[in-house]
Order: sequence, then structure tokens, then C-alpha cells
Amino acid sequence: MANITLGGNPVHTVGNLPENGTKAPDFTLVKQDLSTTSLADFKGSKVILNIFPSIDTGTCAASVRKFNEKAASLENTKVICVSRDLPFAQTRFCGAEGIANVLTASDFKDGSFGADYGLTITDGPLAGLHSRAVVVINEEGNVVYTEQVPDIKDEPDYDNALASL
Repeated sequence: MANITLGGNPVHTVGNLPENGTKAPDFTLVKQDLSTTSLADFKGSKVILNIFPSIDTGTCAASVRKFNEKAASLENTKVICVSRDLPFAQTRFCGAEGIANVLTASDFKDGSFGADYGLTITDGPLAGLHSRAVVVINEEGNVVYTEQVPDIKDEPDYDNALASL
């Protein structure tokens, strides 16, 4: 269980992020058109999972914008922004912001992504949502970088995440 904070107040998750060097857990997430996607769909590509509680918060929105900006120059790399928001909210946000270089995917149906990646918040006002984290997966499907952001209101370390590629 990760011990993180929300504005300085302790909250916890159901587990810990996958360890570097391990196979990334498979997932099934819902895309903007309500079809599903899985890790297998990105086989042979590098994958950055940008995970956050909700697209409708300032920090989450900033992280999507930042990864969108940086993703434009990445070769053979897919950035997937994951939250429990409905795909409709993700589509609305990306359309309003002109975001085209990242994919959004929702774990709203059953929360299995959050459970499998150890991200589901267990207590506090955001219980049931995902903590803010980044997971980088190489072309072979192995985890090469993880970052559990210590306070949900903080942004991840984009440079370290991208340097792991």
C-alpha cells in the first residue's frame, strides 16, 4: 500500500506500482468511442501511462497538456492518460484543449486497472479514484519507470519519466 497525501493529509492506495523490470500487468480500458483497448494493442511500442484522479482538476489537466506537448516529438511511443472519468468527459476536455498527441482511456467500468496497478485510493475524499502516478513500459512490455506522486496535488517528474525511454 502506498502512503500518499492529498493536500498534506494522509491517504492510501490498495497496493504499490509494479516494480521496474517486471512485466506490466495487462489491462482493459474504455476509449473515447466506448470501444476497449488493452496493453496488447500497443505491443512493440513504448507506452507511458499518465494516471490521475480526474481530468477535471487543475493538476490533472496540466499533466495531460504537458504530456501532449512532449509526446509530439516521441518516436514509437504512446502516451495513455488514464482516469476513472467517463470517456465523454475525457473527450470534452481533449477537444476543448486541442489535445491530439495522447490517448485517453477510462477505468470507469470496473476499476480493475487501478486494482492491478495498485493505484486505487482506499480512503479520504478521493476514495475509489486513482492516485497520480506515471508508469513507463518498454517495447517488450516490461516496466522501466514508475513514479507514485507523493501528494496528489503535485505534478509528476516528466523529465525523469521521458528519460527512461
